[in-house]
Amino acid sequence: MAVETRAMDLARTYDRMVNSMRERGRILVAYSGGVDSGLVARIAHDALGDDALAVIADAESLARRELEEALEQAAEIGIRVETVRVSELANDRYVSNLTNRCYFCRTELGAALKPIASQRGFMVIADGVNVSDLGDHRPGIQAMNEAGFWHPLVEFGFTKSDVRSLARELGLSFHDKPSNACLSSRIAYGEMITMDKLRRVELAEEAIRALGFRIVRVRAHEGIARIEVPREDLPRITEAATAEKVVEAVRKAGFVYVTIDLRGYRSGSMNEGL
Repeated sequence: MAVETRAMDLARTYDRMVNSMRERGRILVAYSGGVDSGLVARIAHDALGDDALAVIADAESLARRELEEALEQAAEIGIRVETVRVSELANDRYVSNLTNRCYFCRTELGAALKPIASQRGFMVIADGVNVSDLGDHRPGIQAMNEAGFWHPLVEFGFTKSDVRSLARELGLSFHDKPSNACLSSRIAYGEMITMDKLRRVELAEEAIRALGFRIVRVRAHEGIARIEVPREDLPRITEAATAEKVVEAVRKAGFVYVTIDLRGYRSGSMNEGL
């Protein structure tokens, strides 16, 4: 009974969000291909049709697989989608990789999207920030607030769980897609971000995924790779034959030492020392 009541609440909230988007006229969605911004894009398309546009910021820290999946998911949603090239590494403050790195990333995002919205008559830029994002170290949200982004999922009280539930009810195939932050989030704070380091992480993670691990993070600490997989996958990745393949693949990607984090995968684990 409780599940049915929650589903009815989600349905009513969906209707309210559709109406809210229609009142705004034309909406540009800051779209990443994650479940959160994907749900916002779907609701915007339901509400506005071609008066909604999803824009992907293609930066150095965006993995090629993530870009491809984002485009495929936009096609599934039916929303118009465009890609705009941005360079995070052109910003020295971003490259220095201090604990507020994400602030400069989202500042670049705002600088890229606001002119598009202004020139094409989009009344608002909506993003995929949800209530569950508000409790962690998220300087990027501050930058989006300063840029005037609208957080519809926050306004209507959506947690991450709610987002996945409504995405599932709407039939989105990616409703259970694992969360995935940018490649720069894998590099330890204070260590300069370079293209070589980003590609090293991307290659290592793709190689481990190819071994059958759906969720994986390769955290880079200078020449050391600290690998996170869900705890239930720890026995499999540390099994001798598999471990040897992982070591070979990660060293081939450019790391010197390969370690497994025995605590398993945690979102935002680089923030634990803050």
